[in-house]
Amino acid sequence: MKYLYINLIALTLTLSACNKSKEIAQVNPEFKNGNNPYEVKFNSVSPKYKIETAEIVENYYKKHINTGSFSGGFLVSKNGEVIYEDYAGYSNYANKEKITANTPMHVASVGKVLTAVSVLRLADKKMIDLDKPVNTYLKGFPYETITVRHLLNHRSGLPYYGNFTEIPGMWDRKKTITNKDVLELLKTKNIKLETKPDTRFKYCNTNYVLLATIVEEVTGKTFQEALKVIILEPLKMNNTFVFDDIKNKDTVTQSYHANNIKMHWDYLDGTYGDKNIYTTPRDMLKLDKALYSDKFLSKNMKQQMFKGYSYEKKGANNYGLGLRMIEPLEGAGDKYTFHNGWWRGNKTSYVTLQKDTIAIICFNNKNSALAYKTKQLAGKLGNFPFITPTAE
Repeated sequence: MKYLYINLIALTLTLSACNKSKEIAQVNPEFKNGNNPYEVKFNSVSPKYKIETAEIVENYYKKHINTGSFSGGFLVSKNGEVIYEDYAGYSNYANKEKITANTPMHVASVGKVLTAVSVLRLADKKMIDLDKPVNTYLKGFPYETITVRHLLNHRSGLPYYGNFTEIPGMWDRKKTITNKDVLELLKTKNIKLETKPDTRFKYCNTNYVLLATIVEEVTGKTFQEALKVIILEPLKMNNTFVFDDIKNKDTVTQSYHANNIKMHWDYLDGTYGDKNIYTTPRDMLKLDKALYSDKFLSKNMKQQMFKGYSYEKKGANNYGLGLRMIEPLEGAGDKYTFHNGWWRGNKTSYVTLQKDTIAIICFNNKNSALAYKTKQLAGKLGNFPFITPTAE
């Protein structure tokens, strides 16, 4: 009887995994024969606009971003067309491996955009309910009033796992922490919330570690496998992947100090969803283009993604579902939507100007704030009240 019972459990788990695999296959019912079903037909960009804008962008890029020490990729698009792009520096200084258009780079918190989109696409297919408690999907999660939406918009009140693992006796920091470990600590260590859920915005990587774990639980796949099905394969983002095995750390693009000394890795480098997604500017542009498609994300879901949720404090800065935004006062300019990233030497920026159908993408693997100067470039391309920085 004991063996029969064990076999029945195994069969149940297998059937459950099969059912989840069938469900996730329905996320892209239009995806057949390798075609991208989410192509958007933009208006063509005039040659005059291309020439004039490329000159503006190139001048800004050479004066304020690639001033001699930049290492990474840079791209600006209009209506899905590349207006200007450039690549500089090395993915591995020791081996003199140059960064090219096909070099995947660790985009740090820009990866949260992909994590959020994967959750929103599953929500569109009724596989996730954004307003259900997290413990609907992660059994044993102890904070009963925290919802999936609270994770997405950073209103959960959860503390950062990089902080609570420093509490004596909480975690052996000689051991790499994983997503499952973060969840287990939250379930078993009586870790206190920093704020009551949905009372204020507090940016926290723990939220996106849990979101990636929810995707895994709902789909029955690893986050890497799920992301391929939900986003990467349909959009042909062939140079994008989730880094989920720290044993392979020497095989990916490295990050560096300003003096070209390689950044260290430590116990926090094993989690994903909050970071550890590698991609290229060209692949990120493919995602940006898909965000204009109502087949890729429904209009309703995009409205939820691109609106702010935190208005407790006065100010223009806000956060949607996986995107930051600056909402100027009426008449002071258009809404600026973006996400920056910073992890080790990787400093990155993704700007999506939906009204202007412009994307600005800058990934940098050499520890400097050059990538963040995309903000002022937006002021030259649209109605945004940003002052151009002085030259380096």
